[in-house]
Amino acid sequence: MTDHHEHHSTAAASHGHYLPAAGHNLLLPGYDLFTRLLGIRRVHDRLIDQAGLADGQRVLEIGCGPGDLSIRAQRRHPGVQVTGSDPDPLALAKAKRKALGMNGIRFEQGFVQSLPYPDGTFDRVLSSLMLHHVDNDAKAAAASEILRVLRPGGRLHLVDVGGAMHTTDGWATRMVLRNPHLVENVGEAIPDLFRAAGFDCTEVAGQRHWLAGRLSYIRAIRPA
Repeated sequence: MTDHHEHHSTAAASHGHYLPAAGHNLLLPGYDLFTRLLGIRRVHDRLIDQAGLADGQRVLEIGCGPGDLSIRAQRRHPGVQVTGSDPDPLALAKAKRKALGMNGIRFEQGFVQSLPYPDGTFDRVLSSLMLHHVDNDAKAAAASEILRVLRPGGRLHLVDVGGAMHTTDGWATRMVLRNPHLVENVGEAIPDLFRAAGFDCTEVAGQRHWLAGRLSYIRAIRPA
């Protein structure tokens, strides 16, 4: 059996490239202010509501960045055990500082395409505005890893730029459609990605956003 730390080190060595949560490490100090301007707290609350968290559940957030979603989920549901995972050590250090003194939460380094957790570890996986940070050639592996670490019947709840978007929807949508990190999420791309990995997947909600164009809320269930 591979040791947890050995697996972690191998994963880190194999997937050394990642896009930091703020796009660049120099922007990390301003990340919290930026997310407040984007209204991300309301987005997180909506995602947590959709997840239907309950006492005793084990929850993983992938691409947790500075930890806002993980911390909010644990504060709203103190009976769950939350793990935040991210490849960026600077963002993780900030998340740990924010969570200082909290119980039931931890932050660990990991890449979504090679998660350092045994099969069936988690009841829920959460993801907020992370998928577009994953290289297109790694997205299929990421979806398979999420499926693997969920228990049968467990669910992924994800929000990201995506869904039905058209150039007539406004300037923000036109900017998204020109962005190579974002345009791959448009239409049915996100549900199709997780269906191909073996999930029962659907878009459960969508909302227009002044900067992101449109946010798509996805529920993907690992078949029992």
